[in-house]
Amino acid sequence: MPLLLYLKKHSFVIAIVLLYVLADMALTHKEIYLLNLLPLVLLLVYLAIARIDLIYFLIVLFTPISVQFIEYFPSSPVDFAIPTEPLLFGVLILLVYRTVQNGLEDRRIFNHPVTYVILFYLFWLFITSITSTMPFVSFKLLLARIWFIAIFYWLAVLVFKKHNNIRVFIWCYTIPMLLVIGYTVIRHLGYGLFDKDAAHFVMEPFFRDHTSYGAILAILFFALGGLILNRKSSLLNNIMLWMTWAMVSIALVLSYTRASWISVLFAAGILVLTLLKIRFRYILAIGVIAIVYFTNQRITIIQKMERNRQTSSVTLSEHVQSISNITTDESNLERINRWNCALRMFGERPFFGWGPGTYMFKYAPYQISSEKTGISTDFGDRGNAHSEYIGPLAESGFLGSLSFVLVAFMSLMTGFRVYSRIRDKHLKQMTLGLLLGFITYLVHGALNNFLDTDKASALFWGITAVFVSLDIYLVELNPQD
Repeated sequence: MPLLLYLKKHSFVIAIVLLYVLADMALTHKEIYLLNLLPLVLLLVYLAIARIDLIYFLIVLFTPISVQFIEYFPSSPVDFAIPTEPLLFGVLILLVYRTVQNGLEDRRIFNHPVTYVILFYLFWLFITSITSTMPFVSFKLLLARIWFIAIFYWLAVLVFKKHNNIRVFIWCYTIPMLLVIGYTVIRHLGYGLFDKDAAHFVMEPFFRDHTSYGAILAILFFALGGLILNRKSSLLNNIMLWMTWAMVSIALVLSYTRASWISVLFAAGILVLTLLKIRFRYILAIGVIAIVYFTNQRITIIQKMERNRQTSSVTLSEHVQSISNITTDESNLERINRWNCALRMFGERPFFGWGPGTYMFKYAPYQISSEKTGISTDFGDRGNAHSEYIGPLAESGFLGSLSFVLVAFMSLMTGFRVYSRIRDKHLKQMTLGLLLGFITYLVHGALNNFLDTDKASALFWGITAVFVSLDIYLVELNPQD
């Protein structure tokens, strides 16, 4: 009798479940499997409401192994990363709803200087999307940038309020990245482990090319290094950490990504200055002096570079030497071709630019025959401007480039300030590792740009969120401050 009363009380729910099962069976019989995803969708919705931090970590976990939709549906007019970007969009809607209902969860995040410059960055993207020569392309990029920043920065700041979650964040990205590394190395073995040409594509479909793959590995190289320094870890944990770091290091070498190698060496130099306890303002001053010096000596430097005839090679030492070859190395020459095109586009539309995301569709007419290489195309259909700093000049004008520089500068300044204030040695070391990893991306960004991808955005905005979260909640960690 109690069973009958229970069934009667929950008859509506039971009826819904039975209808779902019958409908799913009928569609499955016709080889339509869409309803099979419904339980997973409902679980994700429940987690997004009850434990949104778990959804954040789930998205980070999926990011290294996400693939582009267009890889499987080449005729699709739109492209996005699956499964991460649909999840990001869904969480964005939830965040907007929660903010409308309850207001800002912590106004200190909104009032932080880094948030101010990020909002300026997004505001200018919005303005230049309105004035864009291709509004659909620009607003699509703007929307993607919004959900990257909303989840990987705004939500992450709240998640990292529990500073132990910073370690979880690093591991959630690293573990699936190890799968990508294993897959890449196994494919590479099939062509010959030191085959430089194969290194350009063996990471597909998870990464589109070796440069983005190398950029991520450079960040993780230092992020994991920060974890290794924790002497409180058990012997087993230390062994696992060292093995993971070794795998990332080997993969970084085998990526044949010269820009990543440069960025690691640069970050290592910053590490030395930091360990010598040289303040951030002095490091910044050294950087400014170096920029001024190289600018004044640019003609002499270019003349020396023009005498370098070493091209990309399977030999690591020769491959490193080819970095400064701007005479015969096609990769370097094509990058210069793209930069010059961006500068010419900037010269024509210096204030609003051509519109976010439009460079690849507009740069072809700005190529000069004398600057073209064997990998140039008359249609200009092979990618972007190869710079996080020069690309925005063409797409969003001077303020577009300035807004990104401000984001980078304020994030760095916050990171160094937080590092100097932390008392907990392990947290301090972990922060230093992330700070150096962040610097590798800023250096790499001079030669390539990947913030339109989920893989780079998860780390770039995530590390920025770590700095801001520690800056806001550090008093709770260090009550004596």
